[in-house]
Amino acid sequence: MWACNVWISFSLLWCVASVISVSALSQEEPQLGSVRVVFQTNYGDIEFGFLPTVAPKTVDHIFKLVRLGCYNTNHFFRVDKGFVAQVADVVGGRTAPMNEEQRREGEKTVVGEFSDVKHLKGVLSMGRFEDPNSAQSSFSMLLGDAPHLDGQYAIFGRVTRGEETLKKFEQLPTRREGIFVMPTERITILSTYYYDTEMESCETERSVLKRKLAASAVEIERQRMKCFP
Repeated sequence: MWACNVWISFSLLWCVASVISVSALSQEEPQLGSVRVVFQTNYGDIEFGFLPTVAPKTVDHIFKLVRLGCYNTNHFFRVDKGFVAQVADVVGGRTAPMNEEQRREGEKTVVGEFSDVKHLKGVLSMGRFEDPNSAQSSFSMLLGDAPHLDGQYAIFGRVTRGEETLKKFEQLPTRREGIFVMPTERITILSTYYYDTEMESCETERSVLKRKLAASAVEIERQRMKCFP
């Protein structure tokens, strides 16, 4: 009887462990795509990647804004220590004027792509109004875990470098305006750029360029000798 009880207990433990393992696998962190975006601010750089399998429409929209240079001269209008650092909407947040294409893209809204991904420190989450499909270009970088936001805002990326810059943001003096905690000094996004981590290395690119230049030099010399013997 004792042996039977031990066997039943062991079987139950094995089943529970199996369920936990399957559950853990199903909740694995989604993988970042290969593209990285860098925001160069007056307090340092912040790099982030996208989660295209989680929020593909949001990723496409934000990445297009980056490629158009829409975030250049924009700013972080909100810094709530331990909670969020929020980027302003590009329409109205920039100091530089927008061209027609930038404004057209900046005014677009994107459907709310809510997911099971958790609002943990480092994730990027879209800002919006009451309408779940009202997100435009404002988004937050989480400075701490915020489970009360789960399922209500579209997560589309994650910070990959620049934690020290975000810490500098948190040390700035702030003022409160309604629900927002805002820095008293402007945190400007001076410029932005992006790159692909899966592209060929610079060394390879330089080697190809050297070969092309060498081939061009040979062709120029051939034409020179032909025309001016």
